Parts: sequence; structure tokens; C-alpha cells
Amino acid sequence: MNKSDCDQETGKSNNDDSADGKPISKSKNKTKTKSKKAKNTWIYIIFVITFIISIIMGSVSNILVTKLNLLAAIFILATIIFIGIIFDMIGMSVASASEAPLHAKAARKHAGAKEAIKLVKYSEKVSNVCNDVVGDVCGVISGAVATMLAIKIAKYLNIEDGITSLLLGALVASLTVSGKAIGKAIVSNYAEDILYRVGAIIHFIYPVKEAKNIKSKKSK
Repeated sequence: MNKSDCDQETGKSNNDDSADGKPISKSKNKTKTKSKKAKNTWIYIIFVITFIISIIMGSVSNILVTKLNLLAAIFILATIIFIGIIFDMIGMSVASASEAPLHAKAARKHAGAKEAIKLVKYSEKVSNVCNDVVGDVCGVISGAVATMLAIKIAKYLNIEDGITSLLLGALVASLTVSGKAIGKAIVSNYAEDILYRVGAIIHFIYPVKEAKNIKSKKSK
């Protein structure tokens, strides 16, 4: 009886070790591999998105700056700087906003609240796209456009383009940094409101589907 009891106890302990130890380690390894694959695919997606956006914005801005007059070229440069600041504000708002006010607006069925909640849920990817992709691309393109615009201003004023490129580059840098600082101060007080307005724009373009409709379709 003692031997059988010992055999049963050892069998139980072996079963418990196999049940508790190995499957958990396998599941952990699977989750780690899945997270690594997801991160790698996201890096590839970001690379492709950045490449496409930089080509489109760079080619369009270069064509417009070379063909349009001086005032129109200055307006294009200001627009690029403004886009970079706006997307930087959106990225900071997503990272710092809380979901509670947005859930309250969603309960009242405010258009754009559900889209804003979804932005907060995917805050890491959204802030990556807004701050790193669009913000950095706008910074690079604004520098290239400023160089082209400096040559145009130098020809218009009959001066050396080195002076105009230096002054215009410093002006673009100061406008970008000061604009992002102002945007950071606004985001610290109105992060949820900014996200709600962004969500309203997304709702107008591509609204989020309700979960009830999806569940009813699955049940059918």
C-alpha cells in the first residue's frame, strides 16, 4: 500500500509538473514569438508608409515650389510646417489622453467619440505614425523646400543664396520648435478635446462599426 501510494503521488507530481510547467512555457514562448513578429511587421509597415509619404509630399512640394510664384511657395512651406505641428499634437494627445471623458461622450452617442477611444487603445501605433512618420517627414521636407525657396528668394533679391538659405533654415527650425512647444501646452489641457475632434473627422470619413451589429451578424 505504501509503494502504491508513493507511485500515485509521484505520478500526480509528474502530471502536475507536465500540466503546469511545460504548457505555460510553450504558451509564453508562443506569445513572445507572436509579439516579435507583430513588432517586425509593424516596422516594415512603418518603413513603407514613411517611404510612400515622403515621395508623395516631396515630389508634390518640389513641383509646386519650382513652378509657382514666391508667395505661393512660402504658403506651401508654411503648410508643411503646420501639418507637422498638428500631427505632433495628435500624437501627444493620444499618448496623454484618458478614456473616461471619451466613454462619457460615447454613451451620449456623440459622433467621433468611439473613433477617439479606438485611437487611445492603439496609442502606441498612432503616436508612432503621427510623431515619427508624419512629423519627421514634414521636418525633412520643410528643410528641402526651404533650400529651394532660399534660392528663389536669392534670385529675386539679387543676393547670394547662402545667406538666404541660412536665414530661412533658421526661421523654419524656430517656427517648428516654437509651434510644437505651443502645441504641447495646448495638449496638456485639451488632449481629450483634440482627440474628440480628430475622431469626428474620422467618423465623417470612415466611422467605427458598432459592436452590437457585429454580434448580431455572428449569431445569425
